[in-house]
Amino acid sequence: MRGPLRRTLFLLSLVAALASAGCREEATGPTPAPTPAGLALAQTIQARYTDRLLAIPGVVGVGLGVTSDGQAALKVFTVGPDVAGLPAALDGTPVEAVVTGEIRALPAVRVAAEAGVVLSPDDRYPRPVPIGVSTGNQGTCSSGTIAARVKAGRKVYALSNNHVYALENRAPLGSRVLQPGRYDLNCASGADAVLGTLTRYVPIDFSSGARNVVDAAIAVTSSTLLERGTPPDGYGIPAATPVPAALGQLVQKYGKTTRLTVGRVDAINATVTVAYATGITRFVGQILVAGRGPFCRAGDSGSLIVTTDGRRPVGLLFAGTASGYTFANPIGDVLKALNVAIDGT
Repeated sequence: MRGPLRRTLFLLSLVAALASAGCREEATGPTPAPTPAGLALAQTIQARYTDRLLAIPGVVGVGLGVTSDGQAALKVFTVGPDVAGLPAALDGTPVEAVVTGEIRALPAVRVAAEAGVVLSPDDRYPRPVPIGVSTGNQGTCSSGTIAARVKAGRKVYALSNNHVYALENRAPLGSRVLQPGRYDLNCASGADAVLGTLTRYVPIDFSSGARNVVDAAIAVTSSTLLERGTPPDGYGIPAATPVPAALGQLVQKYGKTTRLTVGRVDAINATVTVAYATGITRFVGQILVAGRGPFCRAGDSGSLIVTTDGRRPVGLLFAGTASGYTFANPIGDVLKALNVAIDGT
């Protein structure tokens, strides 16, 4: 029996090793494709034609992407499938329409009259709370997501969007930031849910000539109130060093509404028009992420987008569409604008 037993144990160990290898491959996925030839030229053409493309009714954005056969292309984001007047190519560079729908900032919002929803106990966490969970300013019945714990000197802060923490420039500095946000408290005051206070935000420009880059804000807190990592079903602690978005890059995020989702960077350097409660404005230099299913929903605003391989921060989720397309600020621009660093591994 010793020989058969040895063979059986060997086969079991081999199966376990193969299964383990398969899990690692599924978790990390393939590396991004090489930068497509002609991307620099496509960017030049994008700069030349973006304003004209955005002037076409039904067009809400223009980014850089790749065609199915690997060519650099202009990706034109539209509200529907029947947008007239789109060229097939511009100066030799392919133009592809992507039906995203309207792009909107994504807080979860409810007026007091709509209270009474049965909430998950996970909406409220004991202190210190993880990142990737419900948060918001005490001044309104809404919720977004804590992106990460960030630091500057000896102080630590909760990072999220301007529209989550600063309420589209309207919240005063020093106002209370909560966990969970009031949306997840059935619009209660949140007096016993304070996480910190609004410290700094990048104003959103709603003028006709706006060229916003980030929708971001921080609230001062402490390590006794806020952890560095996600809940156990998330990706864990993000890496401290960010990485630029790359076409084809596999990414993940953990957010208040859809929790852990995985997607792929489908466009970079995107110029998009985004609808807020205050009005519609333009953002430049943005990232588009698409997933097999919806990568985000309302309430996921503020989520940190990281790589599936190494949890390297890539972007700050701030907007999306009803069909599940996601738009993010490059995280390097966010950290520079707020003068903070990711408190990660």
